[in-house]
Amino acid sequence: MWSIFRIQKEERWLVLAFVLVSVFLHACCIYCFSDSFLQESIDNGGVFYSHFHMSGYDPITYAVVTHWDVTYQVFRHPLLTWMVYPLFLLNNGLIALTGYNLVQFLLAALLLVCNSYSVVFLYRIFKDIIGVRRDDAILLTAFFYGFAHIMVASIVADHFTLSMFLLLLTLYIAGRWMREGREMTILQTLVLFVVTAGVTLSNGVKMLIDALFVNGKRFFRPKYLLLAVILPAALLWLFAVWENHTYIVPKEKAQRIAQQEKARVAREQAYQEFMDTTSIMNPEEKQRVFEKQYQQRLRKEAKARWESMHKGMPIQSKNVFLRWTDVTSPRWDSMVENLFGESLMLHQDHLLEDTMGSRPMIVRYRWWICYAVEGVIVLLWLTGLWLGRKSRFMWMAMAGFAFDMIIHLVLGFGLNEVYIMASHWAFVLPVGIAFLLKSPHLRHLTFYLLLLLTVFLWLYNGVLLVGYLLG
Repeated sequence: MWSIFRIQKEERWLVLAFVLVSVFLHACCIYCFSDSFLQESIDNGGVFYSHFHMSGYDPITYAVVTHWDVTYQVFRHPLLTWMVYPLFLLNNGLIALTGYNLVQFLLAALLLVCNSYSVVFLYRIFKDIIGVRRDDAILLTAFFYGFAHIMVASIVADHFTLSMFLLLLTLYIAGRWMREGREMTILQTLVLFVVTAGVTLSNGVKMLIDALFVNGKRFFRPKYLLLAVILPAALLWLFAVWENHTYIVPKEKAQRIAQQEKARVAREQAYQEFMDTTSIMNPEEKQRVFEKQYQQRLRKEAKARWESMHKGMPIQSKNVFLRWTDVTSPRWDSMVENLFGESLMLHQDHLLEDTMGSRPMIVRYRWWICYAVEGVIVLLWLTGLWLGRKSRFMWMAMAGFAFDMIIHLVLGFGLNEVYIMASHWAFVLPVGIAFLLKSPHLRHLTFYLLLLLTVFLWLYNGVLLVGYLLG
């Protein structure tokens, strides 16, 4: 299986071209934040959180590689903190040697490697699995990396680039095994599941979907199901529970105590102000009126906090996963402006702002051509899906996409900034369009239309991104 990481001769020029462009974008990103991030002493990552602003991407990895701690949400990213621990050791050694915090350069190198292999695996999926021509595969790969939040995610040290690399690796392996009539073994499934789910839990689910398509009914054999699915999932969950109890609960307890003390002081101040201004004489009536008014005030403040973060209301539950849902945000506008909008093309207004800050959840494009481009891409994709409807590989990729859409559109997880999740699913768009390029009647029209779209996306998103970083 390790032979798949050997870059073939015909792939080297494609990878080289990508590396050159990617190094330029990384250089712009490093330049943008280097004044704040290069200093040797950074207080617990506070500088990263106060200075790093790129859509909704988090600077957690910058902070963890500088001052290691279990900071990620452990039930979503159970192994991610430990995966970057070697980079933390290396970075602290470099700080001791140079006096500079080189975290930006280390993570840029990691992202560059992951993205280079993502390019390779995507190219192979188009050429070897779906079976399009070599120039078509190159064009589809360039088209994909012209998407706004693939371009942005490729230079941002969040977990999305690593997730995309693992998802494309798994998809390529599954497609290759499917094509060769091979079965995904227990060991292969176990390793891929632990690594993918360790980075992000939803990735592990999609990896198991791929294994189901490859193995078919054999996926449900008791031995395979127990050793490749149930056992590693249970161990990963128990590890996340241990992480939460050991690292997260003590910090949450300290924060809760601090918040309770702050709330107590605020309540006492409000009570004193009420007593100084009220004309009610009856003590019991005073207390009752104060409690009613204070509870109304707390509800208004809580609602204002949600609205300031441009988030819909979640399902009311104590369950940690249900608290991440969103049942009130508009679905259609989210699909048009964010899911198939911002994911593919940046909005000029509120450019790369965070919905937790000044960016509204829904931003409109200034130009009608952006909606036209979005519509053409979606239409090409849907047509390609119809032409490829007999492909098991296409349905396997779409099953993972359907899982993402259930999470985002149905449950509303991350719906207010769904575009930053594009690395998890956006590759299904060129996968679907690839089946148009296999059609002898539609290939030439699709090729030139796709070439035009690719040039537009790279120029439009590239100019906006570089202008933001260097502005």
